[in-house]
Amino acid sequence: MAVLKSLIKIEGTLDDLTFYKGKNGYLIRTKGGISKNRIKNDPAFVRTRENGNEFGLAATAGKVLRRALLELIRNAKDGTLTSRLMRQMSLIKNQDTTSPRGLRNPAVGLTTPEGKVLLQNFDFNENAILAQVLRADYTVNTTTGEISIPDFIPGTQLVAPPGATHVTLQSAFLNLDFTTEVRDLQLSDPVNLPINLTPDNVTLAPAVVTGTGITMMLLQLSFFQEMNGVQYHLNNGAFNTLNIVHVV
Repeated sequence: MAVLKSLIKIEGTLDDLTFYKGKNGYLIRTKGGISKNRIKNDPAFVRTRENGNEFGLAATAGKVLRRALLELIRNAKDGTLTSRLMRQMSLIKNQDTTSPRGLRNPAVGLTTPEGKVLLQNFDFNENAILAQVLRADYTVNTTTGEISIPDFIPGTQLVAPPGATHVTLQSAFLNLDFTTEVRDLQLSDPVNLPINLTPDNVTLAPAVVTGTGITMMLLQLSFFQEMNGVQYHLNNGAFNTLNIVHVV
């Protein structure tokens, strides 16, 4: 490490030299760090390469799921969705007990009961968590994908955001192959209700999906404000929920 002896006081990087101020004055050092080529080929960094590869597999799995649900997610998401989903996929990857280190894959982890549990109840909008918004009991038919909410009273069984006058409920039935990205997504007809004290038996029945991938059921609640007979998305969907209620 060299000491800069000059009337010119420099801080920052110039070519391969870094100038900075230390307790002994202005100092110079060459740019450090480990080269990309060394990380890629040096046996000492085998664990780093393995971790990096598995990190990539988790990121890809999250991206595949987001793409499969794009039409729903665009109305119910928050700014941390990508990182939260990747973190969850990293946990699911750990359930892959058959692949060697460096190749553990969420696609394999999701075939295990433990992996399915880790994805179940995932909220795509952390600002609108289903368990905190919907206070009614509901049932899920894992064969047909049907979600039922008997005697649903929106006025007392919803924690609706201020200004909301109506809620739309919709379910999704998804079969997704995380390896091939082949999907079958079926949506129920939306059910739109005023937020009042009138009870309704809500049945959300999408078409049955087919495929050899992972099957999951989702529930979405979207809030609206009615003005002059027209319903508008409340705050551009910031309070909408989307939750994976079950994974088969």
